[in-house]
Amino acid sequence: MQIIQPHYHAIARTAQDYEKMAMSGVVAVAEPAFWAGFDRAYPETFIDYFRQISEFEPTRAAEYGIRHFCWVGVNPKEAENPPLSYEVLKHMPEFFKKPNVLGVGEIGFHKTTKNEEEIFEAQIELAMKYDQLILIHTPHLQDKIRGTKRTLEVLRHMNAPPERVWIDHVEEHTIREPLEQGYWVGFTLYPITKCSPKRAADMLEEYGHERILVNSSADWGPSDPFTLQECVLEYRRRGHSLQEAIEIFHNNPCRFLGQNPKWDIKPIKVETQEAESIETSTV
Repeated sequence: MQIIQPHYHAIARTAQDYEKMAMSGVVAVAEPAFWAGFDRAYPETFIDYFRQISEFEPTRAAEYGIRHFCWVGVNPKEAENPPLSYEVLKHMPEFFKKPNVLGVGEIGFHKTTKNEEEIFEAQIELAMKYDQLILIHTPHLQDKIRGTKRTLEVLRHMNAPPERVWIDHVEEHTIREPLEQGYWVGFTLYPITKCSPKRAADMLEEYGHERILVNSSADWGPSDPFTLQECVLEYRRRGHSLQEAIEIFHNNPCRFLGQNPKWDIKPIKVETQEAESIETSTV
């Protein structure tokens, strides 16, 4: 089964992770711009980072037959420095021209502060001006409900097109409203925090799979890129068909990311006879 990892911080992972992903069916990853583990002090460090994920990282992924795409943006953890953020924003349109850059992200809220909101709005405006997709980070733990609510208010105020916006890190208590308002949502699978593969499978069964993306993020902290494959296994264990799994873990990323013409990977459909053969062989 082919899998797409739509939110993956490859800069924090090893070549062996790429190798294991390739062996487990991953054909493409998309890497959002991320916090470096410390607050960067100069716009040039952001620019070099954008070059790394848009120029070097695709060559590393290609050694294992994996397509690599990315996003550019100022992460909410670093949006507390508006002067620095605005300097970075001046350079972001240069990267929209790169063949593997899909949009602006991940942006949004960390602590839902005034500075974060100012830079969030500026990046939404930039994305809309250049017709870019938008990937949004929602806060963790106790601030998630407040941050998600404010995210939706900002998006409505900015008239951002819901079908071109992906709100990530949703959980049981924040999924319903973004879906009802027409946004794409994402489950981020972590071994300790955020969402587990079992909880993600529970939500897929409750809400269906329309406009839902599943990812493992796999960043600097305690994380594991293969929680995504654990979720595939959990979903299939519950009796869902191969095609249903493909719709979630391959075709949904194609549907959302394919709104940018640079994403040229198409949804796939397993032929009925082939699917029946695979289902029989796995029983």
